[in-house]
Amino acid sequence: MDVTPTRPKVFLLDEQDRNLVANGPALTDPSGARHDIPPKVYEAMAYVEAALREGYAVQITPLRQELPIDEAADAALMPRKELRLLASQGEIPFRSSDYVDWVKLSDVLALSARLDAAREEMLQSFAEEESWDDPQDGDR
Repeated sequence: MDVTPTRPKVFLLDEQDRNLVANGPALTDPSGARHDIPPKVYEAMAYVEAALREGYAVQITPLRQELPIDEAADAALMPRKELRLLASQGEIPFRSSDYVDWVKLSDVLALSARLDAAREEMLQSFAEEESWDDPQDGDR
């Protein structure tokens, strides 16, 4: 499993992800008692286990489903100004209270994934272009 210490991984389960499945994953305590867990919870536990085995420390912080926009930006490792700008441009819904703009963490994570995919696609297209720096056959 790829564990990158500079990139936190946020695990967010929707209502369906919280359900147990027949013969699904479980935690087993030292006495052998089995505690069934949803498959998505297993993914989170596997990530924690991989990080610890690689010698990294792990910080687990429960987050609300809806966060102040700055906290959501921090959780997704997005610049706060960028997330505020994108929200103001309608990229994600938000609501305002007296002093705070609130966003759903799931919306911010989805936006972050879309931005990452677009960046990756752009970098891939640059990598596939012919380099104008390379000498051509007739230029030598």
